[in-house]
Amino acid sequence: MQFQKAQLDNGLEVIAEVNPAAYSTSFGFFVNTGSRNETPEIAGVSHFLEHLAFKGTENRSAEELNRQFDEIGADANAFTTEEQTVFFASLLPELLDEAVELLSGLLRPALRQDDFEMEKQVILEEIRMYDDQPPFGADDKSRELFFAGHPLANSVLGTIESVSGLTADQLHCYLEEQYQPENIVLIGTGRLDFNQFVRKAKQVCGNWKQQDLPRKNVPDFQRVRGHRGFHRFFKESAAQQYTLLLSDAPSARDEDRLTAEMVANMIGDDVGSRLYWELVDSGTADSAELGTNEFLDNGYYITGLSSEPEFAEEVLDRTRKIYAETMKNNLTQEELDRSKSKMLSRLVLANERPAGRLFSIGNDWIGLRQYRTIRQELEDIRQITLDDVNAALKKYPLDDPLFVTAGPLEHFDLS
Repeated sequence: MQFQKAQLDNGLEVIAEVNPAAYSTSFGFFVNTGSRNETPEIAGVSHFLEHLAFKGTENRSAEELNRQFDEIGADANAFTTEEQTVFFASLLPELLDEAVELLSGLLRPALRQDDFEMEKQVILEEIRMYDDQPPFGADDKSRELFFAGHPLANSVLGTIESVSGLTADQLHCYLEEQYQPENIVLIGTGRLDFNQFVRKAKQVCGNWKQQDLPRKNVPDFQRVRGHRGFHRFFKESAAQQYTLLLSDAPSARDEDRLTAEMVANMIGDDVGSRLYWELVDSGTADSAELGTNEFLDNGYYITGLSSEPEFAEEVLDRTRKIYAETMKNNLTQEELDRSKSKMLSRLVLANERPAGRLFSIGNDWIGLRQYRTIRQELEDIRQITLDDVNAALKKYPLDDPLFVTAGPLEHFDLS
């Protein structure tokens, strides 16, 4: 495999991990913007714009776009996060030129008024549906409470009020400010001719003009301590009680971020961890997992618990005891060895296809400006020691979290 990079005259970066042995090609436009770039007045605009991108360009209708993607067998889609908006596709290598031309059009959508009004209703319904389904938007609510006052508290979907108030002019302005070529990276993985990839990018993206407009709402990256407290959301219709615990963890830029992932895997993997054996295997909880979420300046551990309402307080109490015991007596070498094997296997399985490599490379490059091979990532995992994980556990303790619970319980005893 070979890593290559280039830059167009207008500032658009083009990078690729070329693998001649692959049978497919994946590529995507990674836009360095997301919900944390938004003000309360335009909350949800990044996600809204992603939706409208598939409604057609000046030269192609939505129906033509969908049909042409289908004709070349491309698996094309998009997603929005707190820090990125990504448009991507996977297909046969010989059809890459056609796919690049089609996908690039999504970043310069027509933004027709009729499409704007129709899609606004679709997104409003999505927000209502998300709030109505288990676990009732608890992820968004918990992050909003944990990062209150910080841009990471912004919901990717926005709110009913903000989306209802969005105008087509606001979307146009946001598109011009954030979708500047120097704020976008085109990334390819798998079997491809890099020089031809760059030539095609220049043909279809070279006329994207550098804007004199400064990008607004550019994040001021800063580390903050997450908020604490207890919050209960009553949902009478829920069949289960859902409880989330959030506490500070390394950011994507921290050297010990991978060690924190190892800690989470050892304590709260969905199979074979301390939470699993104590709560799930015993039948007390339907699910009990610990994971990490990383951003460029902040990160957090998140524990997700779900159970029958009558067991919810017991499940939380036993979880807290597991964390207190772990903090006191540390993790073991046996747990570390088992966790390493699982993380190494999952990394290989997730990255052996070009589609998997695309997002791994994209996340590292657009946020950290670094490229790492699979071999380097595997070696980083192998190098983690028991002292490392226990030191990370002390640096980012789990016993002082934010508590959020949602479900049919009208009273919840936290003591």
